Order: sequence, then structure tokens, then C-alpha cells
Amino acid sequence: MVSFSELLAGMQRGDVKAREALFSSAYRDLQRLAHIRLLDGGRSSLLDTTALVHEFYLRLVCSGELRADDRPAFLAYASQVMRSVIVDFVRRRRTDRRGGGARDITLDTRAGLELPSGQEQILQVDEALVHLARAEPRLAAVVEMRYFGGYSDEEIAEALGLTSRTVRRDWKKARMLLVIALQPGYP
Repeated sequence: MVSFSELLAGMQRGDVKAREALFSSAYRDLQRLAHIRLLDGGRSSLLDTTALVHEFYLRLVCSGELRADDRPAFLAYASQVMRSVIVDFVRRRRTDRRGGGARDITLDTRAGLELPSGQEQILQVDEALVHLARAEPRLAAVVEMRYFGGYSDEEIAEALGLTSRTVRRDWKKARMLLVIALQPGYP
């Protein structure tokens, strides 16, 4: 039996069979990640668990780029890609709702209704996380793995080479910074 690390190495070399075997062996974990992500605010994006996992796979295949050395790093990468999928989906829906670039014609005063709060919140969290990643990349990684990936403190610590105590401190600090960044009127 081939180890997960060997499958990762094979995929990074361009081995299609290794990629297929890697995806098959990680499928349950990827579904768990997608399910957690969709429960934490992505549910308003109209994606389901299977669609999110398959979109991750398509992006993985199309990019041909995988930045992971082991299973925890692979799942952390999957969390980042799933976050990106949800945010892109919400942005596309937002664009479509606003005419997709077509000339605006108001026929009804109710025509310009805003996005549901869940979708707007996804975009706000994404933007705040981008700002956090610029200032504190490790804190952003902890947030992505915990919030978007559903990882435990121990799993995050293992993936990032930290102690569980450091992860808990980083999570607390990141939450405070994100709360500030999500306040109305924050630049």
C-alpha cells in the first residue's frame, strides 16, 4: 500500500494515477472539511458538500499546483481552496444580481435589493482574512485551518509545527483582530 506522502509526491511529479488515488484516499476528509465549511456560513452560497469537494478537485487539477508535504498540509491547502471556491461563487452571484456588467435600468424600486446577510458576511470575512494574512500570516493560517477547515488545536499545531498552547493563543488574538476588522467603518 502506498502512503499518503508518496501519493503527494507522485501527484507533484504529474502522475495522474497518484492524483486519483490521493483524491480517493482523502475524499472522506475532504467531504468533512466541505461540510464544516458550509455549516460555518457558506450554506447561503447554494453549494453543497459534494459540489464543493469536486470544485476543489477541479481547481487542483487545473492549477497543477499543490503546496503540501503531508496529509495535514494537504487538508490545510484544501481548506484554503474551498474558502476561495465559496468566495468566488458568492462574488459571481453578486455580480449576476447586479446585472453582470449590463447597463442598469430600474423598473421597480425593489429591484436593487442587497445580498442576503450570509453572503455579504462571507465576503467581509474573506476581506478581513486577506488583511490579517498580510499583517500576521501565521494567525491567518490558524483561522483558515480552524474556521474553514474545522481542524482541532492539536491538528493545527501538528500542521504548522507549533504547540497547542500557541495555537490557542493565536486563535484568540486572530479572533480579536477579525472582530475589529469586521466592524462597520473599518478601513
